[in-house]
Amino acid sequence: MRIEPYEDSQLDTIKSLSLRAWSPVFNSIQNAMDIEVYHSFYPDGWRVSQLNAVESVCTTTDTNVWVAIDSNSTVGFVAVKLHSESSMGEIYMIAVDPDYQRLGIGAALVKFALNWMKAAGMSVAMVETGCDPGHAPARCTYEKLGFGLLPIARYFKKL
Repeated sequence: MRIEPYEDSQLDTIKSLSLRAWSPVFNSIQNAMDIEVYHSFYPDGWRVSQLNAVESVCTTTDTNVWVAIDSNSTVGFVAVKLHSESSMGEIYMIAVDPDYQRLGIGAALVKFALNWMKAAGMSVAMVETGCDPGHAPARCTYEKLGFGLLPIARYFKKL
């Protein structure tokens, strides 16, 4: 497995693997959240929202994206934003194809991102994830790599 800079030709593959990777996450979020609030967030379904989000991340100039390649197939990606004013690097988005999960690819992408952030002069790294069961594997990876949790409560109510 190798990690290399994202190329525009990889967009459709990244979008496809992201939907497969995040399907259990969004099922978990739907079960954890008030259904009316969930539908307010995703009126056209989470897939439409996520496809747009992935495309935006991959095409915007303030985000750096790398892909994990295994046997000439794109199997994951990580997107990083730098917040120079606070010397903080943010792992903004990450996904690994379900067929390649639990093989260390997510951890390798995070480690790569952390090294890149440090080389770019950042002094703190941040990643945000959910506390629902669907995000448990992500939380496990971040904790194994030394991230500390900042407990935050975020409440929603449908109006």
